[in-house]
Amino acid sequence: MSSHLARWTGLVGSTLLALSAFLGGAFPSGPLRSTPASVWQGPDGPLVLAAWVVGTGLLAYAWWALRDGVPSTRWALVTVGLWLLPLLVAPPFGSRDVYAYACQGASFAGGISPYEHGVSALPCPWLDTVSVIWRDTPAPYGPLFVLIAGAVVEVTGSLNASIVLFRALSLVGVAMTAWALPVLARRAGVPARRAVWLALGCPLVAAHLIGGPHNDVLMLAALVGGLAVVASNPGRRGMLLVGGLLLGVAVAIKVTSVVVIPFAALAATAGPYRIRTLIRDGGWVVGGSVAAVVGVTVAGGLDFGWIGGLSQGGAAIAWTSPPTAVAQTIGYLAVPFGGHIDALPVTRGIAVVLLAVLLVWLWWRARTRDPLFYAGLALAVTVALAPVVHPWYWTWPLFVLAATARRTRWFVVVALVASFLILPDGTGLPRFTKTVGAPLMTLLVIVVVVRLVRSARATRQPVAAD
Repeated sequence: MSSHLARWTGLVGSTLLALSAFLGGAFPSGPLRSTPASVWQGPDGPLVLAAWVVGTGLLAYAWWALRDGVPSTRWALVTVGLWLLPLLVAPPFGSRDVYAYACQGASFAGGISPYEHGVSALPCPWLDTVSVIWRDTPAPYGPLFVLIAGAVVEVTGSLNASIVLFRALSLVGVAMTAWALPVLARRAGVPARRAVWLALGCPLVAAHLIGGPHNDVLMLAALVGGLAVVASNPGRRGMLLVGGLLLGVAVAIKVTSVVVIPFAALAATAGPYRIRTLIRDGGWVVGGSVAAVVGVTVAGGLDFGWIGGLSQGGAAIAWTSPPTAVAQTIGYLAVPFGGHIDALPVTRGIAVVLLAVLLVWLWWRARTRDPLFYAGLALAVTVALAPVVHPWYWTWPLFVLAATARRTRWFVVVALVASFLILPDGTGLPRFTKTVGAPLMTLLVIVVVVRLVRSARATRQPVAAD
């Protein structure tokens, strides 16, 4: 596909997604629970689904077609900007999270900590727009985003205006990331145009980071910006402190980004790895990150109660999380034998332990390799082993790996598949395909584990002498 055709094919795709949002998006007054069948039977149901699947397909095809051949960074940025335009003016797409943001902001503005109470405690004036599962759940976001949400609600005073401002902030996040990605890519020896295209041209960005909108893009802007500053200034203490502060901002929005900081500390060292240089240079990154998180928490008057809210994110159950899929599959296998096994706590617990081990192992390997690339891998395993995996979570590793990885096909394929999992009104297809999706995901886990074990054994075998 030519670059000219790809640009306009993607624009048609994003326009169709906007059409599906106008006809059947996540409206404030829409149903809080729906199924693919109810969407089909609803007003304009067939047109909504057709516009969604064709629009997503066109966006995905245009993005995939130029994954290795985008003409220039400028061309990529202009094209991404065109693709985002239709969804900037569309109703919320694919999720009701933005209503939860508004209610959490209203709670904070009203003097109630969203880490101690769910949004029903105010009560929020827009409580009926929030999904039932999140009404009595403490906020799972960092203190900076709670401050941002509170400021948005205080400035706007209305739900619709809050949505517009949240989306504007998401657009600012995309713009900041567009600045940082080429810097990080050049430092990692990756073509800047490819990094920008793979990260920002992904259908998940238009549909969920902007169309949602979701606060993940603000976290990613600070994270990629912090990595870019650190990677460009090894050994320069002042700039390393700035990079650490940016990474701390990312953590203060979504705490999962904390896994990147140890790798950023490695990237900060000037010269070969030494404990002394790691402490001397990496310490500025870690210190800046800690200072940012502590400063935001104290300034917001939230203390550290926000840490307790982080355990609330596992309420949803879907096979898109590999640990959850394995638990579901075990339950299905036990049924023919008369058993009723709830393996979810066990598989999720094992995943937490495995994640800790893998993060340490990745960091140890990164000492003598490229810590920027390993930071992307750390984000990938963090998402893969999380108790809940929403499709847009895959933008976390995507943004970093797009600027640091030599081989891109595997994570590009994951992002493509994830783009087709959520209907315009926020109905998650994994919830209705678990009897098929969970065993397939479990099979994929087995295949990946077997291949990794074989690869590890092959690298350990001694080379035969000539």
